[in-house]
Amino acid sequence: MARSSKALITEDEVFERPINTRYISRMLKYLKPYKWPVTGAFITMILSSAAAVSSPLILKYAIDNYIEMNDFSGIPWLALAIVLTSGLSALGMRYKLRLMNITGRKAIAQIRKELFEHIQELGFDFFDTRSAGKIMVRVINDVNSLLGLFNNGIINSLTNIFMVILIAILMLVLDWRLALIGFSTMPFLLLSAFVLRPFIRRTWRQVRQKISNMNGHLHESLAGIKVTYAFAREDRSTDMFRQTNNDINKSWMRAIRINNLMFPSVEIISVLGTCLIYFFGVQRMYPADGTAALSLGTLISMTWYLGQFWGPIDQLSRIYTQLLVAMASLERIFEIMDRPVLIKNNERQVKADKLMGRVEFRDVTFGYDEDQVVLDHVSFSALPGQAIAFAGPTGAGKSTIINLLSRFHDVNSGSIQIDGVDVRDYDLHSLRSNIGIMLQDTFIFSGTIMDNIRYGRLSATDEEVIEAAKAVHAHEFIIRMENGYQTEVNERGSRLSMGQRQLLAFARTLLADPSILILDEATASIDTHTEILIQRAIETLLKGRTSFIIAHRLSTIRKADSIMIVDGGKIIESGTHAELIAMGGVYKALCDSQYRYLEK
Repeated sequence: MARSSKALITEDEVFERPINTRYISRMLKYLKPYKWPVTGAFITMILSSAAAVSSPLILKYAIDNYIEMNDFSGIPWLALAIVLTSGLSALGMRYKLRLMNITGRKAIAQIRKELFEHIQELGFDFFDTRSAGKIMVRVINDVNSLLGLFNNGIINSLTNIFMVILIAILMLVLDWRLALIGFSTMPFLLLSAFVLRPFIRRTWRQVRQKISNMNGHLHESLAGIKVTYAFAREDRSTDMFRQTNNDINKSWMRAIRINNLMFPSVEIISVLGTCLIYFFGVQRMYPADGTAALSLGTLISMTWYLGQFWGPIDQLSRIYTQLLVAMASLERIFEIMDRPVLIKNNERQVKADKLMGRVEFRDVTFGYDEDQVVLDHVSFSALPGQAIAFAGPTGAGKSTIINLLSRFHDVNSGSIQIDGVDVRDYDLHSLRSNIGIMLQDTFIFSGTIMDNIRYGRLSATDEEVIEAAKAVHAHEFIIRMENGYQTEVNERGSRLSMGQRQLLAFARTLLADPSILILDEATASIDTHTEILIQRAIETLLKGRTSFIIAHRLSTIRKADSIMIVDGGKIIESGTHAELIAMGGVYKALCDSQYRYLEK
Protein backbone atom coordinates (compact mmCIF):
# COMPACT_ATOMS: atom_id res chain seq x y z
CA MET A 1 0.00 0.00 0.00
CA ALA A 2 2.98 2.26 0.28
CA ARG A 3 3.65 2.09 -3.45
CA SER A 4 2.91 5.03 -5.68
CA SER A 5 0.34 4.81 -8.43
CA LYS A 6 3.11 4.71 -11.05
CA ALA A 7 4.55 1.61 -9.43
CA LEU A 8 1.26 -0.19 -9.97
CA ILE A 9 1.50 0.08 -13.76
CA THR A 10 3.10 -3.10 -15.06
CA GLU A 11 3.94 -4.70 -18.36
CA ASP A 12 0.50 -6.32 -18.32
CA GLU A 13 -1.03 -2.94 -19.14
CA VAL A 14 0.15 -2.94 -22.75
CA PHE A 15 -3.25 -2.54 -24.37
CA GLU A 16 -2.37 -2.57 -28.05
CA ARG A 17 -0.22 -4.66 -30.35
CA PRO A 18 0.29 -4.58 -34.13
CA ILE A 19 -2.13 -6.76 -36.06
CA ASN A 20 -0.83 -10.32 -36.20
CA THR A 21 -2.54 -12.43 -38.87
CA ARG A 22 -1.37 -15.66 -37.22
CA TYR A 23 -3.20 -14.78 -34.01
CA ILE A 24 -6.31 -13.77 -35.94
CA SER A 25 -6.25 -17.08 -37.80
CA ARG A 26 -5.98 -19.00 -34.52
CA MET A 27 -8.82 -16.98 -33.05
CA LEU A 28 -11.08 -17.65 -36.03
CA LYS A 29 -10.55 -21.41 -35.60
CA TYR A 30 -12.76 -21.21 -32.52
CA LEU A 31 -15.65 -20.27 -34.82
CA LYS A 32 -15.15 -23.37 -36.98
CA PRO A 33 -17.50 -25.61 -34.92
CA TYR A 34 -20.19 -22.96 -35.44
CA LYS A 35 -19.83 -22.54 -39.19
CA TRP A 36 -23.57 -22.89 -39.85
CA PRO A 37 -24.67 -20.16 -37.39
CA VAL A 38 -21.89 -17.93 -38.77
CA THR A 39 -22.98 -18.69 -42.34
CA GLY A 40 -26.58 -17.94 -41.37
CA ALA A 41 -25.50 -14.65 -39.82
CA PHE A 42 -23.53 -13.78 -42.99
CA ILE A 43 -26.48 -14.53 -45.28
CA THR A 44 -28.82 -12.59 -42.99
CA MET A 45 -26.34 -9.70 -43.09
CA ILE A 46 -26.41 -9.63 -46.90
CA LEU A 47 -30.21 -9.73 -47.03
CA SER A 48 -30.66 -7.08 -44.35
CA SER A 49 -28.08 -4.84 -46.06
CA ALA A 50 -29.84 -5.27 -49.40
CA ALA A 51 -33.16 -4.38 -47.73
CA ALA A 52 -31.60 -1.31 -46.11
CA VAL A 53 -30.25 0.08 -49.41
CA SER A 54 -33.50 -0.60 -51.30
CA SER A 55 -35.46 2.13 -49.48
CA PRO A 56 -33.80 5.07 -51.31
CA LEU A 57 -34.53 3.38 -54.65
CA ILE A 58 -38.19 2.98 -53.71
CA LEU A 59 -38.29 6.63 -52.66
CA LYS A 60 -36.71 7.69 -55.97
CA TYR A 61 -39.34 5.72 -57.88
CA ALA A 62 -42.14 7.25 -55.82
CA ILE A 63 -40.94 10.81 -56.39
CA ASP A 64 -40.13 10.50 -60.10
CA ASN A 65 -43.12 8.41 -61.15
CA TYR A 66 -45.90 9.56 -58.82
CA ILE A 67 -45.25 12.76 -56.86
CA GLU A 68 -43.71 14.62 -59.84
CA MET A 69 -46.72 13.56 -61.92
CA ASN A 70 -49.21 14.63 -59.23
CA ASP A 71 -50.34 11.01 -59.06
CA PHE A 72 -50.64 9.76 -55.48
CA SER A 73 -52.41 6.49 -56.17
CA GLY A 74 -49.33 4.34 -55.67
CA ILE A 75 -47.81 6.28 -52.77
CA PRO A 76 -49.41 4.21 -49.96
CA TRP A 77 -48.09 1.01 -51.45
CA LEU A 78 -44.61 2.44 -51.93
CA ALA A 79 -44.65 3.83 -48.38
CA LEU A 80 -45.65 0.38 -47.15
CA ALA A 81 -42.75 -1.10 -49.17
CA ILE A 82 -40.32 1.27 -47.46
CA VAL A 83 -41.72 0.34 -44.04
CA LEU A 84 -41.45 -3.37 -44.87
CA THR A 85 -37.89 -3.16 -46.17
CA SER A 86 -36.83 -1.11 -43.15
CA GLY A 87 -38.54 -3.61 -40.86
CA LEU A 88 -36.93 -6.57 -42.63
CA SER A 89 -33.54 -4.88 -42.34
CA ALA A 90 -34.03 -4.29 -38.60
CA LEU A 91 -35.25 -7.86 -38.03
CA GLY A 92 -32.33 -9.23 -40.03
CA MET A 93 -29.84 -7.21 -38.01
CA ARG A 94 -31.48 -8.37 -34.78
CA TYR A 95 -31.34 -12.02 -35.87
CA LYS A 96 -27.70 -11.61 -36.96
CA LEU A 97 -26.77 -10.09 -33.60
CA ARG A 98 -28.56 -12.91 -31.77
CA LEU A 99 -26.74 -15.58 -33.76
CA MET A 100 -23.34 -13.96 -33.27
CA ASN A 101 -23.90 -13.27 -29.58
CA ILE A 102 -24.67 -16.93 -28.95
CA THR A 103 -21.81 -18.09 -31.17
CA GLY A 104 -19.37 -15.56 -29.76
CA ARG A 105 -20.07 -16.52 -26.15
CA LYS A 106 -19.64 -20.20 -26.98
CA ALA A 107 -16.30 -19.48 -28.65
CA ILE A 108 -15.20 -17.35 -25.68
CA ALA A 109 -16.22 -20.12 -23.27
CA GLN A 110 -14.14 -22.61 -25.26
CA ILE A 111 -11.08 -20.34 -25.23
CA ARG A 112 -11.42 -19.82 -21.47
CA LYS A 113 -11.89 -23.56 -20.93
CA GLU A 114 -8.79 -24.48 -22.95
CA LEU A 115 -6.75 -21.75 -21.29
CA PHE A 116 -7.71 -22.86 -17.78
CA GLU A 117 -7.11 -26.53 -18.57
CA HIS A 118 -3.69 -25.71 -19.98
CA ILE A 119 -2.80 -23.60 -16.94
CA GLN A 120 -3.68 -26.54 -14.68
CA GLU A 121 -1.20 -28.70 -16.60
CA LEU A 122 1.70 -26.26 -16.26
CA GLY A 123 4.41 -26.89 -13.72
CA PHE A 124 5.30 -24.98 -10.57
CA ASP A 125 7.85 -22.93 -12.50
CA PHE A 126 4.95 -21.13 -14.20
CA PHE A 127 3.19 -20.28 -10.94
CA ASP A 128 6.42 -19.39 -9.16
CA THR A 129 7.07 -16.56 -11.63
CA ARG A 130 3.49 -15.17 -11.85
CA SER A 131 1.09 -13.90 -9.26
CA ALA A 132 -2.42 -15.31 -9.03
CA GLY A 133 -3.76 -11.87 -9.96
CA LYS A 134 -1.89 -11.83 -13.28
CA ILE A 135 -3.14 -15.30 -14.16
CA MET A 136 -6.71 -14.28 -13.33
CA VAL A 137 -6.38 -11.29 -15.66
CA ARG A 138 -5.49 -13.69 -18.48
CA VAL A 139 -8.43 -16.03 -17.86
CA ILE A 140 -11.04 -13.32 -17.23
CA ASN A 141 -10.15 -9.88 -18.58
CA ASP A 142 -8.07 -10.85 -21.62
CA VAL A 143 -10.57 -13.46 -22.77
CA ASN A 144 -13.51 -11.11 -22.20
CA SER A 145 -11.82 -8.45 -24.33
CA LEU A 146 -12.26 -10.77 -27.35
CA LEU A 147 -16.02 -10.95 -26.92
CA GLY A 148 -16.68 -7.81 -28.95
CA LEU A 149 -14.78 -9.22 -31.93
CA PHE A 150 -16.65 -12.52 -31.83
CA ASN A 151 -20.06 -10.93 -31.25
CA ASN A 152 -19.95 -8.01 -33.65
CA GLY A 153 -16.47 -7.28 -34.97
CA ILE A 154 -16.08 -10.10 -37.49
CA ILE A 155 -19.53 -10.07 -39.09
CA ASN A 156 -19.88 -6.30 -38.71
CA SER A 157 -16.63 -5.81 -40.58
CA LEU A 158 -17.99 -7.84 -43.47
CA THR A 159 -21.34 -6.05 -43.20
CA ASN A 160 -19.76 -2.62 -43.29
CA ILE A 161 -17.43 -3.47 -46.18
CA PHE A 162 -20.37 -4.93 -48.12
CA MET A 163 -22.51 -1.85 -47.39
CA VAL A 164 -19.78 0.60 -48.43
CA ILE A 165 -19.19 -1.22 -51.73
CA LEU A 166 -22.91 -1.67 -52.46
CA ILE A 167 -23.80 1.95 -51.68
CA ALA A 168 -20.85 3.24 -53.72
CA ILE A 169 -21.93 1.15 -56.71
CA LEU A 170 -25.55 2.32 -56.46
CA MET A 171 -24.51 5.96 -56.18
CA LEU A 172 -22.21 5.66 -59.18
CA VAL A 173 -24.95 3.97 -61.21
CA LEU A 174 -27.54 6.59 -60.24
CA ASP A 175 -25.28 9.55 -61.03
CA TRP A 176 -21.53 9.18 -61.09
CA ARG A 177 -20.91 12.94 -61.07
CA LEU A 178 -22.83 13.53 -57.83
CA ALA A 179 -21.31 10.38 -56.37
CA LEU A 180 -17.80 11.71 -56.89
CA ILE A 181 -18.83 15.07 -55.42
CA GLY A 182 -20.19 13.28 -52.34
CA PHE A 183 -17.05 11.13 -52.03
CA SER A 184 -14.84 14.23 -52.25
CA THR A 185 -15.31 14.78 -48.50
CA MET A 186 -13.96 11.32 -47.70
CA PRO A 187 -10.33 12.52 -47.20
CA PHE A 188 -11.57 14.84 -44.45
CA LEU A 189 -13.28 11.91 -42.70
CA LEU A 190 -10.18 9.72 -43.03
CA LEU A 191 -8.00 12.54 -41.74
CA SER A 192 -10.36 13.00 -38.80
CA ALA A 193 -10.31 9.26 -38.08
CA PHE A 194 -6.52 8.98 -38.27
CA VAL A 195 -5.98 12.09 -36.12
CA LEU A 196 -8.69 11.60 -33.50
CA ARG A 197 -8.79 7.80 -33.21
CA PRO A 198 -5.20 7.38 -31.92
CA PHE A 199 -5.78 10.25 -29.51
CA ILE A 200 -9.01 8.65 -28.31
CA ARG A 201 -7.25 5.29 -27.88
CA ARG A 202 -4.55 6.91 -25.74
CA THR A 203 -7.08 8.59 -23.48
CA TRP A 204 -9.04 5.39 -22.90
CA ARG A 205 -5.77 3.54 -22.33
CA GLN A 206 -5.02 6.00 -19.55
CA VAL A 207 -8.45 5.29 -18.09
CA ARG A 208 -7.72 1.55 -18.08
CA GLN A 209 -4.36 2.19 -16.45
CA LYS A 210 -6.04 4.21 -13.71
CA ILE A 211 -8.60 1.45 -13.19
CA SER A 212 -5.77 -1.09 -13.01
CA ASN A 213 -4.11 1.06 -10.36
CA MET A 214 -7.38 1.11 -8.44
CA ASN A 215 -7.65 -2.68 -8.61
CA GLY A 216 -4.07 -3.11 -7.41
CA HIS A 217 -4.52 -0.69 -4.52
CA LEU A 218 -7.86 -2.20 -3.53
CA HIS A 219 -6.43 -5.73 -3.57
CA GLU A 220 -3.50 -4.69 -1.39
CA SER A 221 -5.73 -2.76 1.00
CA LEU A 222 -8.09 -5.68 1.54
CA ALA A 223 -5.35 -8.31 1.72
CA GLY A 224 -3.36 -6.25 4.22
CA ILE A 225 -6.26 -4.87 6.25
CA LYS A 226 -4.92 -6.36 9.49
CA VAL A 227 -1.59 -4.61 8.99
CA THR A 228 -3.44 -1.37 8.28
CA TYR A 229 -5.36 -1.74 11.55
CA ALA A 230 -2.26 -2.75 13.48
CA PHE A 231 -0.37 0.39 12.45
CA ALA A 232 -3.44 2.67 12.46
CA ARG A 233 -2.92 3.63 8.83
CA GLU A 234 -6.61 3.81 7.84
CA ASP A 235 -6.34 7.52 7.01
CA ARG A 236 -3.36 6.97 4.70
CA SER A 237 -5.12 4.09 2.94
CA THR A 238 -8.25 6.21 2.51
CA ASP A 239 -6.24 9.13 1.11
CA MET A 240 -4.55 6.88 -1.45
CA PHE A 241 -7.90 5.40 -2.46
CA ARG A 242 -9.43 8.87 -2.79
CA GLN A 243 -6.53 10.03 -4.95
CA THR A 244 -6.76 6.98 -7.20
CA ASN A 245 -10.53 7.35 -7.44
CA ASN A 246 -10.21 11.02 -8.40
CA ASP A 247 -7.62 10.11 -11.05
CA ILE A 248 -10.07 7.66 -12.60
CA ASN A 249 -12.84 10.25 -12.63
CA LYS A 250 -10.65 12.94 -14.24
CA SER A 251 -9.28 10.53 -16.86
CA TRP A 252 -12.76 9.22 -17.64
CA MET A 253 -14.26 12.69 -18.13
CA ARG A 254 -11.33 13.73 -20.33
CA ALA A 255 -11.73 10.58 -22.45
CA ILE A 256 -15.46 11.23 -22.86
CA ARG A 257 -14.88 14.82 -23.97
CA ILE A 258 -12.32 13.75 -26.57
CA ASN A 259 -14.40 10.76 -27.66
CA ASN A 260 -17.39 13.04 -28.24
CA LEU A 261 -15.38 14.99 -30.81
CA MET A 262 -15.50 12.06 -33.24
CA PHE A 263 -19.25 11.90 -33.69
CA PRO A 264 -19.69 15.62 -34.46
CA SER A 265 -16.82 15.48 -36.94
CA VAL A 266 -18.51 12.64 -38.82
CA GLU A 267 -21.81 14.53 -38.76
CA ILE A 268 -20.23 17.77 -39.99
CA ILE A 269 -18.46 15.99 -42.86
CA SER A 270 -21.68 14.15 -43.74
CA VAL A 271 -23.64 17.42 -43.78
CA LEU A 272 -20.91 19.05 -45.89
CA GLY A 273 -21.14 16.24 -48.44
CA THR A 274 -24.93 16.52 -48.49
CA CYS A 275 -24.76 20.28 -49.04
CA LEU A 276 -22.37 19.79 -51.96
CA ILE A 277 -24.68 17.25 -53.56
CA TYR A 278 -27.66 19.58 -53.16
CA PHE A 279 -25.67 22.57 -54.48
CA PHE A 280 -24.49 20.88 -57.68
CA GLY A 281 -27.56 18.68 -57.99
CA VAL A 282 -30.02 21.59 -57.99
CA GLN A 283 -27.98 23.30 -60.70
CA ARG A 284 -28.30 20.20 -62.86
CA MET A 285 -32.02 19.98 -62.14
CA TYR A 286 -32.56 23.57 -63.34
CA PRO A 287 -29.89 24.33 -65.97
CA ALA A 288 -29.86 27.55 -68.01
CA ASP A 289 -30.85 25.78 -71.21
CA GLY A 290 -33.93 24.31 -69.51
CA THR A 291 -33.00 20.68 -70.17
CA ALA A 292 -32.94 18.99 -66.74
CA ALA A 293 -30.24 16.31 -66.45
CA LEU A 294 -31.17 15.16 -62.95
CA SER A 295 -34.47 14.15 -61.39
CA LEU A 296 -35.61 15.16 -57.92
CA GLY A 297 -35.91 11.49 -56.91
CA THR A 298 -32.30 10.85 -57.87
CA LEU A 299 -31.10 13.88 -55.90
CA ILE A 300 -32.94 12.87 -52.72
CA SER A 301 -31.92 9.21 -52.97
CA MET A 302 -28.28 10.27 -53.45
CA THR A 303 -28.35 12.31 -50.25
CA TRP A 304 -29.96 9.35 -48.44
CA TYR A 305 -27.25 7.01 -49.70
CA LEU A 306 -24.53 9.44 -48.71
CA GLY A 307 -25.91 9.45 -45.15
CA GLN A 308 -25.80 5.66 -45.14
CA PHE A 309 -22.27 5.67 -46.57
CA TRP A 310 -20.46 7.36 -43.66
CA GLY A 311 -21.79 5.14 -40.89
CA PRO A 312 -20.08 1.90 -42.05
CA ILE A 313 -16.78 3.75 -42.58
CA ASP A 314 -16.91 5.11 -39.02
CA GLN A 315 -17.78 1.62 -37.72
CA LEU A 316 -14.82 0.11 -39.58
CA SER A 317 -12.46 2.57 -37.88
CA ARG A 318 -13.95 1.58 -34.50
CA ILE A 319 -13.53 -2.12 -35.26
CA TYR A 320 -9.92 -1.49 -36.28
CA THR A 321 -9.29 0.14 -32.91
CA GLN A 322 -10.99 -2.79 -31.19
CA LEU A 323 -8.80 -5.20 -33.13
CA LEU A 324 -5.61 -3.43 -32.03
CA VAL A 325 -6.66 -3.73 -28.39
CA ALA A 326 -7.61 -7.39 -28.88
CA MET A 327 -4.15 -8.13 -30.33
CA ALA A 328 -2.56 -7.45 -26.93
CA SER A 329 -4.99 -9.85 -25.25
CA LEU A 330 -4.51 -12.51 -27.93
CA GLU A 331 -0.75 -12.26 -27.53
CA ARG A 332 -0.98 -12.82 -23.77
CA ILE A 333 -3.51 -15.65 -24.12
CA PHE A 334 -1.56 -17.57 -26.77
CA GLU A 335 1.71 -16.95 -24.93
CA ILE A 336 0.32 -19.10 -22.12
CA MET A 337 -1.32 -21.63 -24.45
CA ASP A 338 1.97 -22.08 -26.31
CA ARG A 339 3.91 -22.61 -23.11
CA PRO A 340 5.02 -26.26 -23.14
CA VAL A 341 3.77 -28.66 -20.49
CA LEU A 342 6.96 -29.97 -18.91
CA ILE A 343 5.38 -32.39 -16.44
CA LYS A 344 3.16 -34.75 -18.41
CA ASN A 345 2.45 -38.42 -18.95
CA ASN A 346 4.85 -40.34 -21.12
CA GLU A 347 3.99 -43.26 -23.37
CA ARG A 348 4.04 -45.87 -20.59
CA GLN A 349 1.51 -44.26 -18.22
CA VAL A 350 1.58 -46.97 -15.58
CA LYS A 351 -1.65 -46.89 -13.56
CA ALA A 352 -1.18 -47.10 -9.82
CA ASP A 353 -4.36 -48.19 -8.05
CA LYS A 354 -2.69 -48.64 -4.68
CA LEU A 355 1.04 -48.25 -4.12
CA MET A 356 2.98 -50.22 -1.54
CA GLY A 357 5.16 -47.20 -0.79
CA ARG A 358 8.72 -48.39 -1.43
CA VAL A 359 10.62 -45.22 -2.40
CA GLU A 360 14.13 -44.96 -3.75
CA PHE A 361 16.15 -41.90 -4.79
CA ARG A 362 18.95 -42.94 -7.12
CA ASP A 363 21.73 -40.39 -7.58
CA VAL A 364 19.23 -37.54 -8.01
CA THR A 365 20.49 -34.14 -9.14
CA PHE A 366 18.16 -31.21 -9.60
CA GLY A 367 18.24 -27.43 -9.97
CA TYR A 368 15.51 -24.90 -10.72
CA ASP A 369 18.05 -23.07 -12.86
CA GLU A 370 20.73 -24.70 -14.97
CA ASP A 371 23.53 -22.96 -13.12
CA GLN A 372 22.17 -23.53 -9.60
CA VAL A 373 22.11 -27.06 -8.18
CA VAL A 374 19.62 -27.60 -5.33
CA LEU A 375 20.07 -31.36 -4.91
CA ASP A 376 23.47 -32.85 -5.66
CA HIS A 377 23.60 -36.63 -6.27
CA VAL A 378 21.12 -37.54 -3.53
CA SER A 379 20.46 -41.23 -2.85
CA PHE A 380 18.36 -42.91 -0.16
CA SER A 381 15.56 -45.45 0.16
CA ALA A 382 12.44 -45.89 2.27
CA LEU A 383 10.65 -49.18 2.88
CA PRO A 384 6.85 -49.42 2.98
CA GLY A 385 5.52 -48.14 6.29
CA GLN A 386 8.71 -46.34 7.28
CA ALA A 387 8.74 -42.76 8.55
CA ILE A 388 11.58 -40.73 7.05
CA ALA A 389 12.33 -37.29 8.49
CA PHE A 390 14.35 -34.48 6.95
CA ALA A 391 16.00 -31.72 8.95
CA GLY A 392 18.46 -29.01 8.17
CA PRO A 393 18.73 -25.28 7.49
CA THR A 394 16.25 -23.35 5.36
CA GLY A 395 17.00 -23.65 1.64
CA ALA A 396 18.97 -26.87 2.05
CA GLY A 397 16.69 -28.80 -0.35
CA LYS A 398 14.25 -30.57 1.98
CA SER A 399 11.07 -29.35 0.29
CA THR A 400 12.63 -29.97 -3.12
CA ILE A 401 12.91 -33.65 -2.26
CA ILE A 402 9.16 -34.01 -1.67
CA ASN A 403 8.37 -31.85 -4.71
CA LEU A 404 10.34 -34.25 -6.87
CA LEU A 405 8.71 -37.25 -5.21
CA SER A 406 5.26 -35.82 -6.04
CA ARG A 407 6.56 -34.99 -9.52
CA PHE A 408 5.91 -31.30 -9.30
CA HIS A 409 9.29 -31.09 -11.02
CA ASP A 410 11.36 -33.69 -12.89
CA VAL A 411 14.91 -34.56 -11.94
CA ASN A 412 17.78 -33.30 -14.05
CA SER A 413 19.62 -36.59 -13.69
CA GLY A 414 19.20 -39.83 -11.77
CA SER A 415 15.78 -41.32 -11.00
CA ILE A 416 13.12 -41.59 -8.31
CA GLN A 417 11.37 -44.93 -8.09
CA ILE A 418 8.24 -45.98 -6.25
CA ASP A 419 7.66 -49.72 -6.01
CA GLY A 420 10.41 -50.20 -8.59
CA VAL A 421 8.83 -47.91 -11.20
CA ASP A 422 10.23 -44.49 -12.16
CA VAL A 423 7.79 -41.77 -11.10
CA ARG A 424 7.97 -40.37 -14.65
CA ASP A 425 6.40 -43.60 -15.92
CA TYR A 426 3.35 -43.39 -13.66
CA ASP A 427 0.11 -41.80 -14.78
CA LEU A 428 0.23 -38.40 -13.09
CA HIS A 429 -3.29 -38.56 -11.67
CA SER A 430 -2.86 -42.02 -10.20
CA LEU A 431 0.58 -41.14 -8.80
CA ARG A 432 -0.59 -38.02 -6.99
CA SER A 433 -3.75 -39.77 -5.81
CA ASN A 434 -1.49 -42.12 -3.87
CA ILE A 435 0.49 -39.28 -2.26
CA GLY A 436 -1.04 -37.14 0.46
CA ILE A 437 0.64 -33.80 1.15
CA MET A 438 0.08 -31.45 4.03
CA LEU A 439 1.94 -28.17 3.83
CA GLN A 440 2.67 -25.53 6.42
CA ASP A 441 0.80 -22.93 4.35
CA THR A 442 -2.62 -24.54 4.43
CA PHE A 443 -5.37 -23.44 2.08
CA ILE A 444 -9.02 -23.47 3.08
CA PHE A 445 -11.63 -23.02 0.35
CA SER A 446 -14.80 -20.97 0.67
CA GLY A 447 -17.60 -23.34 1.66
CA THR A 448 -18.50 -25.55 4.58
CA ILE A 449 -16.09 -27.35 6.87
CA MET A 450 -17.56 -30.63 5.63
CA ASP A 451 -16.78 -29.72 2.00
CA ASN A 452 -13.23 -28.64 2.86
CA ILE A 453 -12.40 -31.96 4.50
CA ARG A 454 -14.19 -33.97 1.81
CA TYR A 455 -11.94 -32.33 -0.80
CA GLY A 456 -9.41 -35.04 0.09
CA ARG A 457 -11.79 -37.71 -1.23
CA LEU A 458 -14.93 -36.46 -2.94
CA SER A 459 -16.69 -39.81 -2.62
CA ALA A 460 -16.31 -39.92 1.19
CA THR A 461 -19.45 -40.13 3.29
CA ASP A 462 -20.27 -37.72 6.09
CA GLU A 463 -19.36 -40.40 8.60
CA GLU A 464 -15.92 -40.89 7.03
CA VAL A 465 -15.32 -37.13 7.08
CA ILE A 466 -16.23 -36.99 10.77
CA GLU A 467 -13.97 -39.95 11.58
CA ALA A 468 -11.04 -38.23 9.86
CA ALA A 469 -11.72 -35.07 11.84
CA LYS A 470 -11.86 -37.07 15.08
CA ALA A 471 -8.58 -38.79 14.27
CA VAL A 472 -6.74 -35.45 14.16
CA HIS A 473 -8.72 -34.01 17.09
CA ALA A 474 -10.49 -31.42 14.92
CA HIS A 475 -13.93 -32.76 15.82
CA GLU A 476 -13.94 -31.01 19.19
CA PHE A 477 -13.64 -27.45 17.85
CA ILE A 478 -15.87 -28.15 14.83
CA ILE A 479 -18.92 -29.20 16.87
CA ARG A 480 -18.55 -26.06 18.99
CA MET A 481 -19.09 -23.85 15.92
CA GLU A 482 -22.57 -22.49 15.20
CA ASN A 483 -23.47 -25.02 12.47
CA GLY A 484 -20.92 -27.71 13.20
CA TYR A 485 -19.65 -29.37 10.03
CA GLN A 486 -22.01 -27.23 7.93
CA THR A 487 -20.43 -23.99 9.15
CA GLU A 488 -19.45 -21.74 6.26
CA VAL A 489 -15.82 -20.61 6.33
CA ASN A 490 -14.64 -17.52 4.51
CA GLU A 491 -12.03 -17.31 1.79
CA ARG A 492 -8.75 -18.85 2.97
CA GLY A 493 -10.48 -19.79 6.23
CA SER A 494 -10.14 -16.34 7.78
CA ARG A 495 -12.74 -17.27 10.42
CA LEU A 496 -10.46 -20.02 11.72
CA SER A 497 -7.26 -19.82 13.71
CA MET A 498 -4.01 -21.00 12.17
CA GLY A 499 -4.11 -24.18 14.25
CA GLN A 500 -7.72 -24.90 13.26
CA ARG A 501 -6.94 -24.44 9.58
CA GLN A 502 -4.04 -26.87 9.86
CA LEU A 503 -6.20 -29.42 11.66
CA LEU A 504 -8.75 -29.27 8.83
CA ALA A 505 -6.00 -29.63 6.25
CA PHE A 506 -4.60 -32.59 8.16
CA ALA A 507 -8.04 -34.25 8.23
CA ARG A 508 -8.40 -33.59 4.50
CA THR A 509 -5.07 -35.26 3.76
CA LEU A 510 -5.79 -38.27 5.96
CA LEU A 511 -9.23 -38.73 4.41
CA ALA A 512 -7.53 -39.26 1.05
CA ASP A 513 -5.98 -42.44 2.57
CA PRO A 514 -2.72 -42.14 0.61
CA SER A 515 -0.05 -44.81 0.42
CA ILE A 516 2.64 -42.15 0.89
CA LEU A 517 2.14 -39.27 3.31
CA ILE A 518 4.16 -36.06 3.25
CA LEU A 519 4.13 -33.61 6.16
CA ASP A 520 5.97 -30.40 5.32
CA GLU A 521 6.21 -28.38 8.56
CA ALA A 522 2.66 -29.57 9.18
CA THR A 523 2.67 -28.80 12.89
CA ALA A 524 4.72 -25.60 12.81
CA SER A 525 1.85 -23.28 13.66
CA ILE A 526 -0.04 -25.46 16.15
CA ASP A 527 0.09 -24.85 19.86
CA THR A 528 1.85 -27.34 22.10
CA HIS A 529 -1.34 -28.97 23.45
CA THR A 530 -2.75 -29.54 19.95
CA GLU A 531 0.60 -30.79 18.72
CA ILE A 532 0.66 -33.45 21.43
CA LEU A 533 -2.80 -34.65 20.35
CA ILE A 534 -1.77 -34.75 16.70
CA GLN A 535 1.41 -36.64 17.46
CA ARG A 536 -0.69 -39.34 19.16
CA ALA A 537 -2.92 -39.54 16.10
CA ILE A 538 0.09 -39.67 13.76
CA GLU A 539 1.53 -42.70 15.54
CA THR A 540 -1.64 -44.65 14.73
CA LEU A 541 -2.55 -43.19 11.37
CA LEU A 542 0.91 -43.50 9.79
CA LYS A 543 0.97 -47.26 10.30
CA GLY A 544 1.06 -48.98 6.93
CA ARG A 545 2.01 -45.77 5.12
CA THR A 546 5.39 -44.56 3.99
CA SER A 547 5.78 -41.06 5.37
CA PHE A 548 8.16 -38.20 4.82
CA ILE A 549 8.30 -35.52 7.48
CA ILE A 550 9.97 -32.14 7.28
CA ALA A 551 10.18 -30.29 10.57
CA HIS A 552 12.28 -27.59 12.14
CA ARG A 553 11.12 -28.60 15.59
CA LEU A 554 13.20 -31.71 16.10
CA SER A 555 10.94 -32.94 18.89
CA THR A 556 8.36 -33.88 16.23
CA ILE A 557 10.69 -36.31 14.41
CA ARG A 558 12.39 -38.13 17.28
CA LYS A 559 10.45 -41.35 16.60
CA ALA A 560 11.10 -41.44 12.85
CA ASP A 561 12.66 -44.65 11.49
CA SER A 562 15.34 -42.58 9.81
CA ILE A 563 16.34 -38.93 10.17
CA MET A 564 18.31 -37.33 7.34
CA ILE A 565 20.19 -34.07 7.72
CA VAL A 566 20.15 -32.11 4.45
CA ASP A 567 22.60 -29.30 3.86
CA GLY A 568 23.89 -27.77 0.64
CA GLY A 569 21.79 -30.16 -1.45
CA LYS A 570 23.39 -33.26 0.07
CA ILE A 571 22.45 -35.72 2.81
CA ILE A 572 25.29 -35.28 5.24
CA GLU A 573 23.96 -37.46 8.08
CA SER A 574 21.31 -40.17 8.43
CA GLY A 575 20.15 -42.56 11.11
CA THR A 576 17.76 -42.84 14.02
CA HIS A 577 17.56 -40.17 16.70
CA ALA A 578 19.73 -42.23 19.05
CA GLU A 579 22.28 -43.03 16.36
CA LEU A 580 22.62 -39.41 15.30
CA ILE A 581 22.97 -38.22 18.90
CA ALA A 582 25.69 -40.80 19.42
CA MET A 583 27.50 -39.58 16.30
CA GLY A 584 27.81 -36.14 17.88
CA GLY A 585 27.53 -34.38 14.52
CA VAL A 586 25.24 -31.73 13.02
CA TYR A 587 22.00 -33.30 14.28
CA LYS A 588 23.22 -33.36 17.89
CA ALA A 589 24.30 -29.72 17.57
CA LEU A 590 20.84 -28.80 16.26
CA CYS A 591 19.14 -30.64 19.13
CA ASP A 592 21.39 -28.98 21.69
CA SER A 593 20.77 -25.52 20.28
CA GLN A 594 16.98 -26.00 20.25
CA TYR A 595 16.91 -27.35 23.80
CA ARG A 596 19.07 -24.46 25.03
CA TYR A 597 16.69 -22.03 23.29
CA LEU A 598 13.65 -23.65 24.93
CA GLU A 599 15.31 -23.57 28.34
CA LYS A 600 15.70 -19.81 28.02
